[in-house]
Amino acid sequence: MKIIKSLSLSFFLVLLICSCEQQKEMSSINPINWKKRSATIPVDDSLTEARTYLGIYSEIYSTSEHNTHDLTVTVSMRNTSDKDSIYLTKAAYYSTSGELIRTYFDYPIFIKPLETVDIIIEESDDTGGTGANFIFDWLNNNALTDPIFEAIMISTRGQQGLSFTTQGKRIK
Repeated sequence: MKIIKSLSLSFFLVLLICSCEQQKEMSSINPINWKKRSATIPVDDSLTEARTYLGIYSEIYSTSEHNTHDLTVTVSMRNTSDKDSIYLTKAAYYSTSGELIRTYFDYPIFIKPLETVDIIIEESDDTGGTGANFIFDWLNNNALTDPIFEAIMISTRGQQGLSFTTQGKRIK
């Protein structure tokens, strides 16, 4: 009987260890992945600087100000041109209190025609809080349409699901 209990316990421990998930690296944070998109802008180029603000929510209030619900955020940066690449020069993520959390890149990157590039804020990352913000700096070409910056916030727990979107606003 002791052998069966011991084997059962050993089997349970092996199952428990094997079922533990390894922490996955977020590709949207990894600077190597952003470097693959880096671009060189000619000094004599006619592009002008532009800026877009995007509000996001990494958590929202639930039932009271003392109870929050964490959300997964997908930030989409979309090139609306079907002919030309666009260039973003910075993506900075700020908390509810306006403190810089992280900069994803601060050098020119390209987004190909009609391509979408995403930044993911994991559900477990609540550093942004209930009023997080992004500032995107990009290079404007008056002959092209502006890029679209939007966020999709989502969470599913049990049988409850939440999802909503926000859109960026050009501020420069």
